[in-house]
Amino acid sequence: MIKPADFSERDDAQGRTIALTGTLSLSCLDHLPQRMDAIEGDVARIDLSEVDHIDTIGAWIVHRLAVRTQASIVGANDDASRLLDVVARNDQPLEEPPTPPNPLIRIADQIGEATKLTGTTMVGLLGFLGATVISFGHLIRHPRSIRVNAVVQRLEVVGVSALGIIGVMSFLVGIVIAQQGSVQLEQFGMEVLTVNLVGRLTFRELGVLMTAIMVAGRSGSAFAAQIGTMMLNEEVDAMRTIGVRPMEALVMPRIMAVVIMMPLLGFYASVVAVIGGGFLCAIALDIPPITFVQRLREVVPITDLYVGLVKAPVFGLIIGIAGCFQGLQVRSNAEEVGLRTTAAVVQAIFLVIVLDAIFAVFFTWIGWT
Repeated sequence: MIKPADFSERDDAQGRTIALTGTLSLSCLDHLPQRMDAIEGDVARIDLSEVDHIDTIGAWIVHRLAVRTQASIVGANDDASRLLDVVARNDQPLEEPPTPPNPLIRIADQIGEATKLTGTTMVGLLGFLGATVISFGHLIRHPRSIRVNAVVQRLEVVGVSALGIIGVMSFLVGIVIAQQGSVQLEQFGMEVLTVNLVGRLTFRELGVLMTAIMVAGRSGSAFAAQIGTMMLNEEVDAMRTIGVRPMEALVMPRIMAVVIMMPLLGFYASVVAVIGGGFLCAIALDIPPITFVQRLREVVPITDLYVGLVKAPVFGLIIGIAGCFQGLQVRSNAEEVGLRTTAAVVQAIFLVIVLDAIFAVFFTWIGWT
């Protein structure tokens, strides 16, 4: 039978003793904690010899009374002694959580941290661009230093292997442009201008821009992950030790490959997108393919093709630099590889869009409209 927790007091030759009895568990305590808190004066001993069972709450009550009255605990069995020791070891002052800052100050602090990080990253990218230019100049003066096999391998990975996904995406983008454009132009009876929309938009903007975004997500992230993993395995340090320059062995082949392939991929994407637009015009607007091509030749100026071909290698340079730069920043663990890979893609796409806006203003300024 479970006995409720209780206590009695006695005075003997050794002093005042608090003798606890019954079950010192949460379900049997009743008002015992309040009664024990009311004990005043000195207590020499706390006797647990008549306690049947004790749990953590009971041990905490006994420990608190012993600390407050400086009493010694006697009569505890092995289980109760271990539990009291655990409670005593964990009786540490509670650290108050820091007061949360004012929301306005917190937001301002976050904006400041983001601004500082952006500035540091941009400075790092500019420095890496300078290192790339220096390495490129060294390769021009010493062409034997160019790792042709590595460049060819990267050309295959960046370009040939990406033809499928870029082709499918570009074909679908062409269909979407033609379908959405025809729906809007049909309201004015000018659906024939869908050819103008598809041709000019794909060759001038979307062909290269969509290609750059896909290459950044596919190849830029791969550059960061590959070089970041090599940094973790200390392979880059080993290359420096044996006299191999990482910029020439790892970075330049990747940047050269993506700069060379971007114009080709951009032109390929534009052509496939036009085919997609022509396909939709043929089945939805009854515009025969031969008429579509003739109309395309009439309304798309050659400068639109030049605009795309000029922007493409610059976008490729940005993608290559962002990917390789973030890969070389990896220092600690595999999680950082993932974070740097994500950062490489985000930075590359952001910079590509910013440069595309600058190019749009520039080409309008020089009359390529």
